[in-house]
Amino acid sequence: MTKTIFKSVFAVGISVMLLCAVLFFGLQYRETYDETYAALQQEAVYAENGLKIGGMHYLETLGSINRITWIAEDGSVRYDSECTGETANQAGYSEVRDAFSSGEGKGIRKSESSGESMMYYALRCGDGSVLRLSRPLSAVRTAAAAVSPVLWVTVLVLMISGVLAFRAAKQITQPINALDLDNPDPNIYSELAPLVSRIQVQNFTIQEQIVELKRRQEEFSALTASMSEGFLLVDRDAVVLSVNGTAQRLLSVVEIGDKLDPSGEVREAVKTALHGEHAETMFTQDGEAWEFIANPVQIHGKPSGAVLLLVNVTEREQREQLRQEFSANVSHELKTPLTSISGFAELMAQGMVPQEKTEEFASDIYREAQRLIALVDDIIRLSKLDEGGLQMQWEPVDLKALSADVLETLRAAAEKRKVRMELIGEPVAVDGVYRLLHETVYNLCDNAVKYNREGGSVTVSVSETAAGVTLTVTDTGIGIPYAEQGRVFERFYRIDKSHSKELGGTGLGLSIVKHAAQYLGASVTLDSTPGEGTAITLTFPQRTQQKGDGEHSK
Repeated sequence: MTKTIFKSVFAVGISVMLLCAVLFFGLQYRETYDETYAALQQEAVYAENGLKIGGMHYLETLGSINRITWIAEDGSVRYDSECTGETANQAGYSEVRDAFSSGEGKGIRKSESSGESMMYYALRCGDGSVLRLSRPLSAVRTAAAAVSPVLWVTVLVLMISGVLAFRAAKQITQPINALDLDNPDPNIYSELAPLVSRIQVQNFTIQEQIVELKRRQEEFSALTASMSEGFLLVDRDAVVLSVNGTAQRLLSVVEIGDKLDPSGEVREAVKTALHGEHAETMFTQDGEAWEFIANPVQIHGKPSGAVLLLVNVTEREQREQLRQEFSANVSHELKTPLTSISGFAELMAQGMVPQEKTEEFASDIYREAQRLIALVDDIIRLSKLDEGGLQMQWEPVDLKALSADVLETLRAAAEKRKVRMELIGEPVAVDGVYRLLHETVYNLCDNAVKYNREGGSVTVSVSETAAGVTLTVTDTGIGIPYAEQGRVFERFYRIDKSHSKELGGTGLGLSIVKHAAQYLGASVTLDSTPGEGTAITLTFPQRTQQKGDGEHSK
């Protein structure tokens, strides 16, 4: 502002000075112009008198700073002080015509001999001839400009104008520069009162906006900080504007203001987003799968940054892997008995089975068909448990009595393998679904018998504790390796796949146990030592009122 005022005041001073100079030099030029013609006229009069007395000899001896031309009545040149050769007729020039007609003439034109602009004055003599004097017009300009004091005055005026303009600008702007914008003084200048009022209103508005922005920023920070997903906001140069803890951990960002410099596919995704296109990629870190989503932020149609989101998709990927494994296992489990059934049936259809073998082949077909039916039933049951589609009636169930029924059912299989079975504990009732409870206990005891050693034992104990009602199935079988204990509840997972067909079953028993326990609100724990045996415990909550409605079947 100081510069602007200085320039304005200084420009005014220069403008006034230039205007005065133009007027001065214009007046000076006009005065010199008139004086020059007056001097030419006076010298022409003197020359005429001398010509009367001394003739042409007088003109030849006359020393003059002006050019003198003596022109006869017919326009021919009798004498020219600067031209000794033949000269063209002069009667056609305006100043000569005026002199012949009115006694004198003057004018300004370019000389044909010198090519320079000249001032001419012509005077008619008594004998009818004309004396013409001329002087270069540049001499008039030089005389008008040759005023050295004026130049010094101009320089002095410029200096004084600059100093005064600077001081005036400083004095005007000093109170304005010292103005406190947070609390402006309304009495600084009366002309600035409206501006000061606007500043005060604007300050109040800005303060309200700052408070609101701070509140929103705190809400946003709290929201992003509590997110399990990673969140970043970067500008067009990939400088971090906002980031939460998850993103800091995954992308090694220290704080806001750092430049994001990820590696691999993540870097390419960021570059793509900063060029205005959506990008997605996957990466794995610390055993977890993360999906990286980069969306561009555009202002007025141009990319100005990007929003980056990191989503933990480990569970989704694991489910996808389990789904693929489940599909593969189902295909395998279905294909094996179907292949046997198809082979047996083909041999029988072609009459290649002896009569005495027909019953055996039919028995094999029946066994494989039953295996298929059991597998399909188990898959359907698991699907309903997963979807929560089972609607069954809840009722009090005596776990000890139910366990006794299960052991009785498995007694023949246990005696075949010489496995001793024992039930201990007191009668204890839990709220549940009898069919699910029976199937759960049956699968536990069936596995305990199948994977036991010959001559081993299976013990089922029922008890009531402060934590709830527990049912534990303990065997003295082969045990489960420590590395496999986390997977035994997966579908179709078998520890010893080479003996799976020999032992029978669908590989879904423990998976059904797990899902049924979840449906019943019970927890499952596993304790196994390889080579010594396994104990699986179901813990049920204390009895509550009867739950649900629906069918019940034992």
